[in-house]
Amino acid sequence: MSGETSLSAKWTRPDDFIKLQRLKQKKKQLAARVSSNNNNNKLIELDENDKCKLLEAKIAQKRKNPFAKSIDGAKKQKIDDPTTATTGSASLTLPQDCFVRETPTRPQPAKLVLQKFDAQAFAKLLHQQHAAQADEEDDAALAARQKHTTHLPMDWCLKTRIRFFCPSELPATQLKTSQLASGLTSFVRCFDTNHSDSTLDISDATRFNQCTYYWQHPHLPWLTLFPRSAKENNGITIGDRERKALAEEWDYSFRGLFQLLRARQCPYFYLCANSFTVLFRAAGCGGRAEMHALVTPSTRGMRNALRQEGIEYTMPLKKDVNGGSSSLNGSLTEEPSNEAKPKTEADTTGAGKEQDEEDDDDEWLESLGVDERELRRIQTTHARKLQAAEMSEDFSDNSLLLIEGVECQGLFSYLLNAKSTITSVGRLAGVPPTLLSSVAFPKATMQHLVPRSKKVRLDGVDYHSIDIKGLLLPTFLPSVAALLCETRQMFSATLASSLNTLSFSKATQKLLESAPEEAQVAGEQVFGEQNLSECGLLPSVVGSICRTGEHAVGLLERVCYQRGEGYAWS
Repeated sequence: MSGETSLSAKWTRPDDFIKLQRLKQKKKQLAARVSSNNNNNKLIELDENDKCKLLEAKIAQKRKNPFAKSIDGAKKQKIDDPTTATTGSASLTLPQDCFVRETPTRPQPAKLVLQKFDAQAFAKLLHQQHAAQADEEDDAALAARQKHTTHLPMDWCLKTRIRFFCPSELPATQLKTSQLASGLTSFVRCFDTNHSDSTLDISDATRFNQCTYYWQHPHLPWLTLFPRSAKENNGITIGDRERKALAEEWDYSFRGLFQLLRARQCPYFYLCANSFTVLFRAAGCGGRAEMHALVTPSTRGMRNALRQEGIEYTMPLKKDVNGGSSSLNGSLTEEPSNEAKPKTEADTTGAGKEQDEEDDDDEWLESLGVDERELRRIQTTHARKLQAAEMSEDFSDNSLLLIEGVECQGLFSYLLNAKSTITSVGRLAGVPPTLLSSVAFPKATMQHLVPRSKKVRLDGVDYHSIDIKGLLLPTFLPSVAALLCETRQMFSATLASSLNTLSFSKATQKLLESAPEEAQVAGEQVFGEQNLSECGLLPSVVGSICRTGEHAVGLLERVCYQRGEGYAWS
């Protein structure tokens, strides 16, 4: 019996085995709880620095952003910068002066810390003072250059861009059907919609649209005919058949336009060739009593060709040998021998005396033993010096030519027949010069300027703006200014000029200043606004182109208007 009892004690019953398994599971769960509690206690005991390290380690595991700003570099730069003083959590940037005052966090006396001497600190301060003084002087000089007038001066140079600014809304550029049709009809028929009894639309948008048209010949859409030196014209060739057709069309168009000018049905027009530009103006324009033309720039070859054709001219902007301005009474020429003057008997006698003196000089040199070869070299050197002096002002504003009266007919014939008028090589070879006018003429194509309006913010103030790029004739700005003066309290305009045509305004201004009394008679009494009343322009514009006296003409780059005060321009 004892043997069976010991054998049964070695074996475990199923119920006891299940109890043991459950007990083991409970022990494992209890051990896991105890270990997790110990870990949490350790994490709680970590200080703030350890948390930062863990956070940085976790951030370092992420993908680095290539566009993120380096925090460590910025901190290091702030610490290394001697001009940045940090107190607690606040930083203060101080100037590099000799002494720097620290800002304490607690109420205690301020300390003066001596910094390293910087020899450039005083120079920088002085430079800032001089820069401020220079800005003030520039503002004062700009204010001194600005001129105030009750009228808008006339600028005869061609413009390439203009931008209007106004605090109130400008005329709309997105036109309705009636506005587009009325503006087009008013321009073609030369209507003054503001003072006519027609049923056309008379809104500001219609009147502004009327000012954006002009006439041009020839018009080839794939070529840029103003300015003719545009890069888009490179590499374009025209066949002989096309050249002949363009020349015939241009000949008829130029003839018709010149006849309109002589009849005072066209106040002015431009002829733009590759190497020169001509401004034809009717009698009464610019204070001149006769029809006249301005040619710029000119060359020695062109002046010689005009003299050979018997065309007389003067050079208003040419300076004499002493550095002053030359006379404008018809005796002005490019050479001391007065070649452009009509040769009188006295001139012929004088020329004969000069020739005799030259012959005497040659005989005197021969008597001294100077051989013929050396004498020829001296004469050649003297001729070269005279030629260089004559060509010194070629292609400049001072080379402008003024041709008046019946001589304009000779210039017209010269331009029709001269080979240099239509170039045969280079850019626009075979393309006739561009004719530009504010009124219609034979074979002309009507062109349109595209205005773009937007709203801009300058110095915290909202402005309405209209920007126009393209060819702007001299009568465009007076037309738009007359419209805005009636409907707006104030506005301003900035303009960009064609550099090749600046001398037109310079010469007109100088001619008016040189003979004010003659210009007054020609402008107001004889050939004034009444003679050009049928030229197709608005009466206010006709008054601008015929105005004489002080500030009648000027180079305009910026114009400001305010009702009650007039115009300020520079």
